[in-house]
Amino acid sequence: MRAGIIGIGSFLPEKVVHNTELEKIVETTNEWIVERTGIQSRRIAEANISSSDLGAEAARLAIENANLKPEDIDMIISASSSPDCTFPATACIIQDKINAKNAAAFDIQAACTGFVYGLVTATQYILSGECKNVLVVGCEVLSKITDWQDRNTCILFGDGAGAVVVSNVQQGGIAASILGADGSGAGLLEVPAGGTREPANLESVKNRRHYIKMNGNEVFKFAVKVFEESIRKIVNKANLTLDHIDLIIPHQANVRIIDAAVKRLKFPMERVVVNLDKYGNMSSASIPVALHEAISMGKIKRGDKVVLVGFGAGLTWGAVLMEWA
Repeated sequence: MRAGIIGIGSFLPEKVVHNTELEKIVETTNEWIVERTGIQSRRIAEANISSSDLGAEAARLAIENANLKPEDIDMIISASSSPDCTFPATACIIQDKINAKNAAAFDIQAACTGFVYGLVTATQYILSGECKNVLVVGCEVLSKITDWQDRNTCILFGDGAGAVVVSNVQQGGIAASILGADGSGAGLLEVPAGGTREPANLESVKNRRHYIKMNGNEVFKFAVKVFEESIRKIVNKANLTLDHIDLIIPHQANVRIIDAAVKRLKFPMERVVVNLDKYGNMSSASIPVALHEAISMGKIKRGDKVVLVGFGAGLTWGAVLMEWA
């Protein structure tokens, strides 16, 4: 008995913002952004759109792809670094929007690793027999918590959503998973104000502390390290070698992170999915969107062994190894 993905969907805002447009609002250039990050453009949601709006669209497509109806979903797990609000859970708002009236719903906060955390959690509910169909959604409108006056961070982020339906499968499915965290690095990547530690006030708004703050150098070193370690650990856990892995789908944060980790692994770059040039860093949405795109482009075939690997604020990291059925 295994849990596996039986349906997938993704949804992206129509508006495309190219690097050349950022040149008009901060001191940067298209060449500098591409060289430092690999990003050429990103999708940005309209002002009236929230994370749950994008998440609900991706969820509908995933449920349809699984040949199910919304009422067949037993649980919704939403992962987002940019939820609609502190509470209620974005998952509950998505539940209402898609009319999944039989589903329990809750959020997971693991930043860019959120989708992997959600997928591992969903797997446990399937394997325990507690649920038949679990919907996992990664949805982000990071543009609303991005400081568009900070040239070091505003070039990185984009909006989007991806979703999968996890159910019991007879073949393939999720073979191994690992999760990790190091809270001592919490201050390296955060939105400092807006919670109970630093409630919103005039001073916090004036000092722009409700936007993403990042220590880029330290986050880079952390990401490369845990990317490599996570891949090695999950392959060993599954009693495989890197030669058995057909495709790696990493969190799409920065092409230099991906390049550095892949070189350390001595893994062929042509077997690594990279689409951040078009979408930027979509946090919890990046992996499901990249997975959906890889499937749509025919990069994944039946029997392929695929590793999803995430890393992000928290600090958190995780990986899932699955055989595509």
